[in-house]
Amino acid sequence: MKRIALFPGTFDPITVGHVNIVERALHLFDEIVIGIGHNSSKNTLFPLEQRLEWIRDIFKDEPKVSAAIYEGLTVNYCEKIEAGYILRGLRTMSDFDYEKNIAQMNKIVFHKVETIFIMCDPAYTPVSSSIVRDLIRNNGDVSEFIPSQVKYQL
Repeated sequence: MKRIALFPGTFDPITVGHVNIVERALHLFDEIVIGIGHNSSKNTLFPLEQRLEWIRDIFKDEPKVSAAIYEGLTVNYCEKIEAGYILRGLRTMSDFDYEKNIAQMNKIVFHKVETIFIMCDPAYTPVSSSIVRDLIRNNGDVSEFIPSQVKYQL
């Protein structure tokens, strides 16, 4: 059976920390699907299609990585794509507390899925999409926090 992992998130924008988690998880799975969750109630900075394009460009030379947009429960999407794993990156203990609760609920809702946590490399601990968005909105330099493929205009 193929080991398929879903790496869900909004990726608004994708950061070097996200890329690091995917690259470090490649040897664990046969396939990693980066799932861009669409939540109409979330106020995002970049359009879904733009985020999808960035991710596809970043991983264009990695055949084990694909990207897609999905709506609804993450575990329902896991079932749809036959993913047995949810991949999550952790930066801090507060990330773990938050993610642990979601992982336990996901296990109750869809018992066939396991959540795999990977601690980010220490260099990426302060990097989050929220902080990057704030920097972008205020004309800050985000070049060291996002992959070079992430090009944007506001």
